[in-house]
Amino acid sequence: MLEMLMQWYRRRFSDPEAIALLVILVCGFGILFFFHSLLAPLLVAIVLAYLLEWPTTRLERMGCSRRLATSVVLILFAGILLLMVFFVGPVAWQQGINLIRDMPGMLNKLSDYAATLPKRYPALMDAGIIDAMAENLRARMITVGDSVVKFSLASLVGLLTLSIYLVLVPLMVFFLLKDKDQMINAVRRVLPKNRGLAGQVWIEMNQQITNYIRGKVVEMVIVGVVSYICFLLFGLNYSLLLAVLVGVSVLIPYIGAFVVTVPVVGVAMFQFGLGTEFWTCFVAYLIIQALDGNLLVPVLFSEAVNLHPLVIILSVVIFGGLWGFWGVFFAIPLATLIKAVVHAWPESVSREEHLS
Repeated sequence: MLEMLMQWYRRRFSDPEAIALLVILVCGFGILFFFHSLLAPLLVAIVLAYLLEWPTTRLERMGCSRRLATSVVLILFAGILLLMVFFVGPVAWQQGINLIRDMPGMLNKLSDYAATLPKRYPALMDAGIIDAMAENLRARMITVGDSVVKFSLASLVGLLTLSIYLVLVPLMVFFLLKDKDQMINAVRRVLPKNRGLAGQVWIEMNQQITNYIRGKVVEMVIVGVVSYICFLLFGLNYSLLLAVLVGVSVLIPYIGAFVVTVPVVGVAMFQFGLGTEFWTCFVAYLIIQALDGNLLVPVLFSEAVNLHPLVIILSVVIFGGLWGFWGVFFAIPLATLIKAVVHAWPESVSREEHLS
């Protein structure tokens, strides 16, 4: 048994390039695990730098210097963000306040409807259970209200941190874009010399991450805009807020779509009842989700769909538990990274065995 383990170790870890790749991965995962909260501004800046690299490169190819191209792209991007903050933000915020304010009335309607169920289905429903469920919902609503107040107070404390981020992140994005080549060369100098396998994995993953971040932003915009138009056509209340939630939900594969369906269906049910309007709106929403999952995602993420859905869900759960939001956001690239390492590792082993 020991000899078999030693043979496995020699076959898998005798290649210096494999050891270098393992050291780089362990160090990278360790830094993210222990310091991800401190590195949050840098992670935001890296994501934005990946997103803005494409237009920056295009302007550079048109004859602009790297500094000028970076400045123009950042100014345009900041202008788009400000337009969204000043036009979309206040409306969505107000709709969120209205939704929280209307929730007690919605719960009362739900309680009244549930109270009629024991009379309609006496063999299936018990009045005591219905009353207990209604009381539990009211208690949870009180808890949610208290949490909202506490969150509002805590958010006031976090305004200073947010203001610092608003200064630091654009500066970091600017330097990441402008001095990209110098920074990459600086990182290469501290990496192990035998990094051929790590370089091979990095080339593949760099392109994957670029396509993933760009594709996620495009998917969020398309799904959010189409959902907003659909909700407006049906006259659904809180249409902009719900459309923003639907757009953001694409960040979490499968789980996000399931979670965001609850408020959409709940609002539609209380507004339209269980009539034709509700079912038409619900079917239209399902069509949007189906087109997103079966048409838009395969087009934008041709490599990511090669991952099994169970692998994607497990990646969201595991990496989300390790690194919170960033683990969820990068769940698919991290799963793809592991897949790329697993596929690349035997190639170096087989090459070594062939040479021997």
